[in-house]
Amino acid sequence: MFLVVLTYTEPLAVVDRYLPAHRAFLERGYEAGVFLLSGRREPREGGVILANSPSEEALRALLATDPFQVHGVAAYTLVRFTPTMAAAPLQSLLES
Repeated sequence: MFLVVLTYTEPLAVVDRYLPAHRAFLERGYEAGVFLLSGRREPREGGVILANSPSEEALRALLATDPFQVHGVAAYTLVRFTPTMAAAPLQSLLES
């Protein structure tokens, strides 16, 4: 399991140009079963994605296709972790 932390590297006016394409990218990640949860950081300086990927390399390859990455408007930090506890609605994540 990975926590992907995005930090914008360009002004929001530039980031917003790529937002529709970024959302389409996220949809593909959800359809593939890799992305579990995502959203904006507050204040709006980036975003967060909870991802279930078989490897860091596979996740980095997927993230390399994100329009935010392609156009250089966000930097990514990956935090790998093993979930050991979860609220009842999220118990299935412990089995992943």
